[in-house]
Amino acid sequence: MKSFLISAMLLLAVTSIACASSVNMQEPYNTTIYNNGSVYIGKVGPGQSFYITISAVTTNASGTVFERGWNELLVTGAPPGWLGVNSSLYNSYSSVKITPPASASNGTYQLNLSAVNIGNYSKLGSVKFKAFVNVTPNVFVLQVTPTNVTTGPGQPASVYVTINNTGVSDSPFYIQAQGLPAWNLSKEVIAPHGTQEVFSYPIFENEPGVYSAKFNVTSAASPLVFKRSAVTLTVQASVLGDYKALGQGAVGFPIIYEPAYALMNLIGKLLGRLGI
Repeated sequence: MKSFLISAMLLLAVTSIACASSVNMQEPYNTTIYNNGSVYIGKVGPGQSFYITISAVTTNASGTVFERGWNELLVTGAPPGWLGVNSSLYNSYSSVKITPPASASNGTYQLNLSAVNIGNYSKLGSVKFKAFVNVTPNVFVLQVTPTNVTTGPGQPASVYVTINNTGVSDSPFYIQAQGLPAWNLSKEVIAPHGTQEVFSYPIFENEPGVYSAKFNVTSAASPLVFKRSAVTLTVQASVLGDYKALGQGAVGFPIIYEPAYALMNLIGKLLGRLGI
């Protein structure tokens, strides 16, 4: 009877240690998760990869700190078509990379993960937990300013594109302006998750007129993650504008006028420095 009680107490102690184990999640945000617990990760766009990162440090029920308690993080279950890449071994931080299909439907999905003490060397067992993530194309907020721009022929003007990434992915975005025959550059940018970044985008046209430009911002991972904003570009010809445009090579003269060309270019630069 005594030996049975001792065995039961030892089993209870080992079980309590394992149950008391936890993981300290670092990314996409900081929180503590206990065995058989669950955590809501946040929003991700279809096709966008994201990471779940935990610290190797943990503490058992008796208060003992293990600097290398968790040696690996595993994706033990994922929805069909999802890609889960397990972490590398024996690092200070273990990260799994998870990617939903580019055609994934909107909705909340469950992932099963397990933090492992390889060989149970520290008698921590493992911590199994569920992670829920919401797939939606609405993972960023777009703002483009100004929405009305006036400039001269061939004179670039700056438009500022603000991307507020409310999702959990760091996948790049493409910025492209459409509707400007002279300038339809595609620009790749990164706005890390949980941040707001501002990007300067130059636009110009060579001929006077009013142009309706569309600024498209698309995730590099999927065209389903997409937003658009309109900008009106008014190109006006003027003597002052021509002076300034000389530095951009938009106005040309016969070679006999080169001295005047140089003087007008200088005047245009001086006016620019004066803010005129």
